[in-house]
Amino acid sequence: MASPAGMRKSPPPPEWSAVTRFFRPNGALSRTHPAFESRPGQVAMAEEVERALEGNRKLIVEAGTGTGKTLAYLVPALLSGRRVVISTGTKALQEQLYFRDVPFLERVFGEPLRVCYMKGRGNYACRQKIYDAENMPVLSGLEEVADFQVIRDWEKTTETGDRAEIRTLPEGSTAWAKIDARSELCAGQKCKQFERCFITLMHQRASEADIIIVNHHLFFADLAVRREDQAKILPDYNAVIFDEAHEIEDTAGQYFGFIASNYRVQELRRDVAAMSRTRKFGSEELDRILTRLEEVALQFFDKLPGAEGRGSFLSRGEFLDQHHETYTDLLAAFDLLASHLKLIQDAPQEIIPLFRRALELRQAIQFLIESEDQRFVYWIERRGRGVFLQATPIDVAEVLREHLWNRVDAAVLTSATLAVAGGFEFVESRLGLEGARTLVAPSPFEYDRQALLYVADHLPQPSSPAYVKAASEEIVKLLNASRGRAFVLFTSYQQMRQIYDRVSFGIEYPVLLQGTGPRMALLEEFRETPHCVLFATSSFWQGVDVPGEQLSCVIIDKLPFAAPNDPVVDARIRNIRESGGNPFYDYQIPQAAIALKQGFGRLIRTRSDRGVLALLDSRITRQRYGQVFFDSLPDYSFTMNMSDVEKFFDV
Repeated sequence: MASPAGMRKSPPPPEWSAVTRFFRPNGALSRTHPAFESRPGQVAMAEEVERALEGNRKLIVEAGTGTGKTLAYLVPALLSGRRVVISTGTKALQEQLYFRDVPFLERVFGEPLRVCYMKGRGNYACRQKIYDAENMPVLSGLEEVADFQVIRDWEKTTETGDRAEIRTLPEGSTAWAKIDARSELCAGQKCKQFERCFITLMHQRASEADIIIVNHHLFFADLAVRREDQAKILPDYNAVIFDEAHEIEDTAGQYFGFIASNYRVQELRRDVAAMSRTRKFGSEELDRILTRLEEVALQFFDKLPGAEGRGSFLSRGEFLDQHHETYTDLLAAFDLLASHLKLIQDAPQEIIPLFRRALELRQAIQFLIESEDQRFVYWIERRGRGVFLQATPIDVAEVLREHLWNRVDAAVLTSATLAVAGGFEFVESRLGLEGARTLVAPSPFEYDRQALLYVADHLPQPSSPAYVKAASEEIVKLLNASRGRAFVLFTSYQQMRQIYDRVSFGIEYPVLLQGTGPRMALLEEFRETPHCVLFATSSFWQGVDVPGEQLSCVIIDKLPFAAPNDPVVDARIRNIRESGGNPFYDYQIPQAAIALKQGFGRLIRTRSDRGVLALLDSRITRQRYGQVFFDSLPDYSFTMNMSDVEKFFDV
């Protein structure tokens, strides 16, 4: 790769690496970036990433907001001369890297960069489905017809097929679900549009790229496929960089576990029926088989225990004894469907993924009901009409060691929130990383000047019946002091609604509530509405960026301990205890400290931001473990007096 444009021709001191020269004053970055300022944390991180890639090492970096961590890992990756996969926590960050940061670096380097991005197949349109939909009655309702017309016109001009390009398409468009490129209905190389297929084109771009930008879900989907089928979604690589690496444990757990739901059975039945009409292999016998599958699945999922929410499935043996006939009938219905699909004469290629789905779903249900593998926690979640039966690895460390860390040459994990009380022992143990180099890259922000941490020490304990009323009154005082301009973040939906009902009528500022609209729409409305207040829960704790005065206060109801009765959390607590550890100090406190840092991280996004971080949980000052939280947070100014908050906002 060529050197960045504008580099000095005279040789630099030998101790300066290519990365150091890039970031130093008067280097390539300073000559291109309109507001360049040297950031010691960014340089330190970039140099460590360079060493990790060159020396085939594992590296963990906590890089606080304002460090410039994106460029600190992108530049060394580009200069490394090797294929690097960059995995992000969200598709939004993935798009930011590709559409904002990469074009900027192309201007710096003065040449096109071999970078591509890949998303899951559901994000891309299937050309063949679009063409089929023009001639067959697959659409229903005026909304679907209108959405389809938008999609059809866009398909004629798009180069990527990525639905993110269609800004006018509703997030929950049912028309999109009928024409996306999910593999469940893909004919593969037998498809007439294979050469023009957006998935084919995506894989071609990836095979030619030096840097491949994915998200955690796609990365671990690929890792799971490689483990089970010796197949792959991503091209081969020998280095990976994880941004928002604090999410790895939960995402890996999803893809190395098992899941079956009534929705997945319904989708299989619907897809087989639709494909049988489209490809003309339907019959009365197939209709009877599909009807039988639907009826037995309805009985099976209705009989599963549990109320709304998530709960452990400890009674699997009793369930099997009590409902053995329904269970065996369900397995038999899957077998019958698979056998029928296998025996269809002159079967179209699309039958293969349908056949595979029937077998995989049957195998998942059998594992979920019969398995005695103690490495998994078995649980049930009910959400409205949905019933989800799941098995999640209790400890993903061993899986990651075997299938990732031992197989990839170099790995970098970074996030603004990885260290607990300045150390990385928690993330290392949870992710199975051994012997990794670590770095806390200092933020350029002056937190002691820019932010005030207020703890409402006088409030009752969060478990007290008096807490909701007292916390509501405290929030009203804080919002009046900040003149709105605040996120009020909660650890539970129920408490959010209770306090919202009390506070929203006690202030004069516009108030938004999570759940009343799409997440991005609420965020956009918050940005555009002066003095607005947003009540929200976990999905607004991270990945949300509102710089400037519009967000001047972040209020958090209580220390964000994971619910101990959650089946996965409970299983991990028991596993640590049985291994001789202390689950509260080894798992629950570190996890909560990282989550609290994420919530508070919404406030200070630039050097000019100022604001108050308010915690309505006195345990942080009254309990000995509270010091772990203080030691994990930046060095904010601190107070327990409301008058100091009022003075801060009066400046």
